[in-house]
Amino acid sequence: MRNISVEAFNGKIAGERPLEIVERKGLGHPDSICDSIMEKVSVNLCTEYLQKFGAIMHHNVDKGLLIAGSVQGKFGGGNITSPMRLVFGDRATFRLEDIEVAVEDIAINTAKEWLRTNLRYVNPEDLIYQVELKPGSAELTDIFKRKGEVVVSNDTSAAVGYAPMSFTEKMVLNLEKHLNSPSFKRENPVSGEDVKIMAVRKGKDLQLTVAMPLIDYFVESEKDYFLIKGELFNCIQEYVADYVEQYEP
Repeated sequence: MRNISVEAFNGKIAGERPLEIVERKGLGHPDSICDSIMEKVSVNLCTEYLQKFGAIMHHNVDKGLLIAGSVQGKFGGGNITSPMRLVFGDRATFRLEDIEVAVEDIAINTAKEWLRTNLRYVNPEDLIYQVELKPGSAELTDIFKRKGEVVVSNDTSAAVGYAPMSFTEKMVLNLEKHLNSPSFKRENPVSGEDVKIMAVRKGKDLQLTVAMPLIDYFVESEKDYFLIKGELFNCIQEYVADYVEQYEP
């Protein structure tokens, strides 16, 4: 029998409280990039393990680090002076008996494909890839070799979730998805993917801070920058006004 305990929450949920703060790191934020790439590497490793061994082998590909590069920005387009470095960390199964798995190639190719698909102004070949994945310990890898109906564990893990999202949370989530949507990017090629949104709600008063980079290639001057910024501000304001009118409780 499972040992599950359920307790009702009797207090006010976030959306009913007088103060609510919500933050969303968008598609191109470094944290989101690392999380998304590492998750995809894990998925692709699972696929490779299943194809070669008929089972998922031990791996923990959940630690990534994106080290900032440097650029020389200027109106009309700048230059990369130092490349970004993406570091892959933790553990993976490289070999089972005499069958090898090209873990490093899978990690790098997965990262390049994700960058190519999601960040339209980032050339995957401009990054340095540092794979620091190492084989797991004997105590961990041995678990996956044991026969039996139940796969045992020698570790613990806990997860926390909640539902439903508040109106503010939904609005912030949908706004970020809108700003990074293919349609918005087609209409506004100057906007980058590194979008970050902070919402602060005090009662019925809602204030939004939106950080979104402008691609210097499309900006000709300081005057042009502020004109473009104003146009994007109007786009955001229009979207939020329509959203509030349609969904505000």
